[in-house]
Amino acid sequence: MGAKVFIDGEVGTTGLQIRDRLLGRKDIELISLPNDLRKDAGARADAFARADVAILCLPDDAAIAAAAMCADLPTKIIDASTAHRVNPDWVFGFAELAAGQRAAIAGAKRVSNPGCYSTCAIALLRPLTDAGLVARDAYLSIFGISGYTGGGKAMIAEFESGAANGVFLYATGQQHKHMPEVMQYGHVSRAPIFVPAVGHYAQGMIVQIPLHGVDARAVHAALTAHYTGSAFISVRALDAVQARENPQAFNNTNQLELAVLGNGDRVVVSAILDNLGKGASGAAVQNLNLMLGLDEGAWL
Repeated sequence: MGAKVFIDGEVGTTGLQIRDRLLGRKDIELISLPNDLRKDAGARADAFARADVAILCLPDDAAIAAAAMCADLPTKIIDASTAHRVNPDWVFGFAELAAGQRAAIAGAKRVSNPGCYSTCAIALLRPLTDAGLVARDAYLSIFGISGYTGGGKAMIAEFESGAANGVFLYATGQQHKHMPEVMQYGHVSRAPIFVPAVGHYAQGMIVQIPLHGVDARAVHAALTAHYTGSAFISVRALDAVQARENPQAFNNTNQLELAVLGNGDRVVVSAILDNLGKGASGAAVQNLNLMLGLDEGAWL
């Protein structure tokens, strides 16, 4: 029998996606609670105690409470919420972040799964700040658009019922919950202006960061060097110009594609992924594989 995994919050969007990715695996045994016990503290505590790894797909406050329930257990935890992403006691679950990150995840008891927007932004920024191509105190702007599934059950229902129509911006007060992790792991000291939007489509995301006064070839070389050998992050050829950038190009995969766009010293770095894949559940499964000592890409 394989490793035991409990998804706390398996009926939510991310939880269901993770469950679907684990069903049928012979190396994993899923622990699942009946509907009437999913919020029962005793049943959840028992499931945590039986699990080798628990994956928290919960609101922040509930994730903090769940982690506290496991404090004295040997159970490893992956938290898909925002709650622990900048907590120094938790390992940030972006395996491609830097040298040693993959090993840190593999040896960790507590791993925080990155957010979808932050996965894109950090993937673009970290190699460039580390290479000195983007100053850590640079004035930056980030634009992104995601499918409505990134907003959870309420937003999904709003769009699929027809109540929501068209594209809209949100978090215009510059308090987006992903920004602390973008700054910490992107190695920037000044909060970027972030303009996220929700599109009238289910899933898929594109994030773009304009950069002035940089050399496109140097930027491309830094990204390519950082992600060489990565199974899930690719860098598009510098001259592979596309008439239209499609945020849904990598739906239903764990892939993240980076691109360097622009003309002369006016450059836009771009990232495309599935907000439900590499931006959420796919990343959780990747981290799970590492924590269990399995092939990182198993079933991805």
